[in-house]
Amino acid sequence: MAHEPLVTMETADFSVTYVLALDDDADTVEDVDAVIRARDGKGWTATLMTPRKVAGVMDHRSATGEYADGLYLRIPDLVIVREGGLDAMTRALVDLFGTYGMDTDVLPRFEADDDEDDD
Repeated sequence: MAHEPLVTMETADFSVTYVLALDDDADTVEDVDAVIRARDGKGWTATLMTPRKVAGVMDHRSATGEYADGLYLRIPDLVIVREGGLDAMTRALVDLFGTYGMDTDVLPRFEADDDEDDD
């Protein structure tokens, strides 16, 4: 079933745009990248994964010999969620920003592209 690769969800304090792979289902996805944008323009990135997906990535790396035979996984913006699906992932982000505030560096920040109007 074809779907849009970018899915944006709105919350009271921010929007989050998820980047879905062609075979991802928004209700069950277990590994997705996201761009979070606060109402004032601040932005963060996140990679959201379930524990099952983390284990799968590490097992794959163990089999391929990558990352010291799968000894570790390093993703700077990783948020591990207990269950898959964009609704659960959005709830996790709402709680994360509710706990740390919208000025947090708990996730990597990015700056708005100042050159967007130069085209």
